[in-house]
Amino acid sequence: MVKKLMQLDPWLEPYGDKLKARHWHILENSRRILGGKSATEFALGYLYYGRHRTDGGWIMREWAPHANKIVLVGDFCDWQDDARYEFTRDGGDWLLELPDKLLQHGDNYKLHVYWDGGDGYRIPAYARYVVQDDETKLFAAQIWQPKQEFKWTDRGFRSPADPPLIYEAHVGMSSEREEVASYAYFTREVLPRIKRVGYNTVQLMAVAEHPYYGSFGYHVANYFAPSSRFGTPDELKALVNTAHAMGLRVIMDIVHSHSVKNEAEGLSRFDGSYSQYFHEGERGHHRQWDSRTFDYGKPEVAHFLLSNVRYWLDEYHFDGYRFDGVTSMLYYSHGLEKSYSSYDDYFDGDVDLDALTYLTLANAVVHGVKKHAITIAEDMSALPGLAAPIDVDGIGFDYRLSMGVPDLWIKTLKEKKDEDWDLTHLLHELTAHRPEERTISYAESHDQALVGDKTLIFRLADADMYDHMLASDTDLVVERAVALHKLIRLLTASTHSGGYLTFMGNEYGHPEWIDFPRPGNGWSYQYARRQWSLADDANLKYSQLGSFDQALTTLLRDVDGEVDYRYIHQGDGVLSYMRGNYLFAYNFSPAQSYTDYGVPAPNGKYTAVLSSDSKEFGGQGRVDSHVAYMATSGQLMLYLPARTALVLRRDK
Repeated sequence: MVKKLMQLDPWLEPYGDKLKARHWHILENSRRILGGKSATEFALGYLYYGRHRTDGGWIMREWAPHANKIVLVGDFCDWQDDARYEFTRDGGDWLLELPDKLLQHGDNYKLHVYWDGGDGYRIPAYARYVVQDDETKLFAAQIWQPKQEFKWTDRGFRSPADPPLIYEAHVGMSSEREEVASYAYFTREVLPRIKRVGYNTVQLMAVAEHPYYGSFGYHVANYFAPSSRFGTPDELKALVNTAHAMGLRVIMDIVHSHSVKNEAEGLSRFDGSYSQYFHEGERGHHRQWDSRTFDYGKPEVAHFLLSNVRYWLDEYHFDGYRFDGVTSMLYYSHGLEKSYSSYDDYFDGDVDLDALTYLTLANAVVHGVKKHAITIAEDMSALPGLAAPIDVDGIGFDYRLSMGVPDLWIKTLKEKKDEDWDLTHLLHELTAHRPEERTISYAESHDQALVGDKTLIFRLADADMYDHMLASDTDLVVERAVALHKLIRLLTASTHSGGYLTFMGNEYGHPEWIDFPRPGNGWSYQYARRQWSLADDANLKYSQLGSFDQALTTLLRDVDGEVDYRYIHQGDGVLSYMRGNYLFAYNFSPAQSYTDYGVPAPNGKYTAVLSSDSKEFGGQGRVDSHVAYMATSGQLMLYLPARTALVLRRDK
């Protein structure tokens, strides 16, 4: 197996013995954890633990090895301990059977857990719906068992063809009003917008319940509960069901890299111990993220997390995951202050092989349960084999996020004048990836939009955006910003090595950062929303940027093959390349336009299919898209105005 990975990347040959040891550890560790079961069967723990209906009533199971007593409390008993609702112990598990009429749809409940030297109220680990009281602000599990069961209608859904064009979205901040938007709002208002602008994959953030809204969903407390601040479980199912009817794939951010440290809401000290789900001592705390870190080598923890992976696929019909914080999972150092500039960095003993085993099993579950589901690793280290199939000694991810690309653009914009952009370096970095992997490229995601940072459009235009975004305005700062915003996105998207991603609103140059309600801003929702009306107003440049992005996604669906016929003239600011039958030509010069500029291309007839200079995209309309182009002697002659890009298709 290891030989296959080394055949894909010969630079790994000096590390063959260490790769074999890694492979052996994953195999042996997987056998130990699974205990003779397949990964997909092992991941059915959510059908055993938690609260379930039986023929005679209800049965509840919890894993809490350090507890010495557990009592169910809730609305049905006025939140008082009652011996009738005390669990019985079975090893590390606890069991309670109840009559059917005791618990009703909408009832709130918790566990009162006792341990040596203390006790506390806890939300069941497998709770499927958790709500917050408006007055006390306390969270509790709630029974979601409506008489009318949700009816799925997506039986014939087929995932869209590659490449995945991903629209990263947050339900809560998807409304233009200063509020927390709902699953129902997103389904009604945002899904049609995503479909219309041409993306084929919706990536939902902040799905699993999290106590603090401002965490962007990355401090998860209740792994099996869709966040109730956005609506009910059935409304989330309706969102996915509707997306499937539109032909949209829906994936979710899954956060198994760490867990919120809250004890009343989350898993920390669930049974009184600090190490039930998490590592012992200091290793069990992620100081940089102020959270807890899972012990992936413990079979019970792997059982919980793998069951969580399968649960969202089975119960909510998600089509895969973007695994958050994979770099932090992979390394004992969490990847902090490491550049990963040498292969030695991957084999110096810093890799957590238990985490690597878990991620391999998680990918096996996803692809075993849902053949066409996709998995994406948020990893900045580019660990060898991470995004390679398991059968070639890979970890099994379908894609890795190209996390260095947005950093590349930020660094370029901050440190270089337009005329000094290093085009060779840009193209090299945008097309760089490990030989065995596919990557998702993006110019910016939610990370670049957070308060304290700047989106690309705001970095380019800054305060001029507030006064000069009328389509008729010729402000030079905004003209430059709009032109480069289009070129950056076209260059990033068209050089992808697997797929492309944008964050909700960034496609049309949303003018402001993201700042969730918090004490520092007076709990304001002003910046935790999306101003869709800007993109819908034909009198504004936002609308023109949105039109360009729609043309871009249409183009990307037909672009494949390797980047070829590269041409760079640094002095002229000209860059071009072929991708399949498409020629991409850019003039990054801020002032110099070129007539009859020759770029290399296969001989034949070409048709212009996209010009960033079109007036509908906020350009000056200097390129005649009706002109026929003919490449002869391996060269195509083009008119390239300053700060524009032209895409031509070679006729068959």
